[in-house]
Amino acid sequence: MMGLSALQHTGEYFMLLGKVFRLPDRQRMFWRQYSRELEKQGLQSLPIVVIISVFIGAILTIQAKINTENPLLPTYTTGLLTRETLLLEFSSTILCLILAGKVGSNIASEIGTMRITEQIDALEIMGVNSANYLILPKILALVTMMPFLVIISISVGLVGGWGVGAFTDVITVADYLVGIQYAFNPYFVWYGIIKSLVFAFIITSLSSYYGYYARGGALDVGRASTNAVVNSNIIILFSDLLLTKLLL
Repeated sequence: MMGLSALQHTGEYFMLLGKVFRLPDRQRMFWRQYSRELEKQGLQSLPIVVIISVFIGAILTIQAKINTENPLLPTYTTGLLTRETLLLEFSSTILCLILAGKVGSNIASEIGTMRITEQIDALEIMGVNSANYLILPKILALVTMMPFLVIISISVGLVGGWGVGAFTDVITVADYLVGIQYAFNPYFVWYGIIKSLVFAFIITSLSSYYGYYARGGALDVGRASTNAVVNSNIIILFSDLLLTKLLL
């Protein structure tokens, strides 16, 4: 039964994507919606990205220093570990897991509310491709903004680690700066960006799917929002495993 349910969800999901990725009927309306979604999903997510990244950068630096206090290890190891953790995992995967809770739940509840209040049915009656009109701008907006959020997260996280060296006696600023520059591989930045683009698509498309097919009342909208966040996180982690195997 669960297998049949999963198969049904998969089929409905790809059928929905078929309706989404079509040329918009009204280009002017699409670009207007797209610009709104850039602000809603990108710019409004910036504060939480900055706050979380600066604290994570500081925490990683302290933890790395505690776990590398060995006279056999070079002093730059702490900065090196902080940089690699931010580049390889936090600023792409963990950040997207966090954004799945913020952006994904918002998308699912917004579209779900439109579904149960019959606004989507009204669009269909007027001959509008509701999936394309509502979902495509959201997907493209987050995919567009995600690389910038990742770069900002990496930068702010490194600044958070620098703050530990500047305002505490855990590590010196000189050792930290040497560590974050040592053996730097630019490909790791591209690796994080590529992963984040895939995760952004997963967040927006899955959340839109659960909201689009919500049925019932307010309780069902909440359930759709919860399902969107949980399933997005699961698929992001599974995709992270595959992408790590393919790209590294």
